[in-house]
Amino acid sequence: MRLKRLAVVLGAVVMAACGSDPYGTGGGGGGGGHTTALTVSNDSFTPTPDTVSAGQVTFTWSNATHGHNVTWDSGPNAQTNTATMTSGTYQPTLITGTYNYHCTVHGTPGAGMHGTIVVQ
Repeated sequence: MRLKRLAVVLGAVVMAACGSDPYGTGGGGGGGGHTTALTVSNDSFTPTPDTVSAGQVTFTWSNATHGHNVTWDSGPNAQTNTATMTSGTYQPTLITGTYNYHCTVHGTPGAGMHGTIVVQ
């Protein structure tokens, strides 16, 4: 009987782990992509990290009371950095790979205001 209970508990743990979001973004499981719409607001990029399909993504400045920018740190193809702005949109086209970026006003690469996009 104990072995049967242990098997049920372990099975539930495995099922929960398989359905979870591997990047911790709250987007749930399901593999594939999340959203190609990213928000630049006061001191944050949302969502990050994010997983999307290859193609265009859109950064939209929302409720930014002070300026922010998107400065690319790494990625498989070169991207243009944005100017520092408080409103507007930016639409880079991304190919398969992992991209890291930050805001030069509010963070250095890997600290402060930064983000990651995984393109599949």
